[in-house]
Amino acid sequence: MDTSFYKSAMSEEIRDEGRAEGRAEGRAEGRAEGRAEGLLLLLGVRGIALTDADRDKITTCTDPQLLHQWLQRAATAASAEEVFRAP
Repeated sequence: MDTSFYKSAMSEEIRDEGRAEGRAEGRAEGRAEGRAEGLLLLLGVRGIALTDADRDKITTCTDPQLLHQWLQRAATAASAEEVFRAP
């Protein structure tokens, strides 16, 4: 079996691209998880009641921008409904 391709520059470039994509995905997931944790903490400190569905919505969200919007609203919201309302 010829394994020269696996040692070629093209193969190395493909592996490098895969590594870069994996790192980017990992950073995005980490940002989303961090924002979700921050949002839960802020809502808890402010005494905003959350249902299990609300908690699930927060912890399963993978969109860092949406979590950022919710986090901003949580700073002044009087209820969970205000946090999740459509803009």
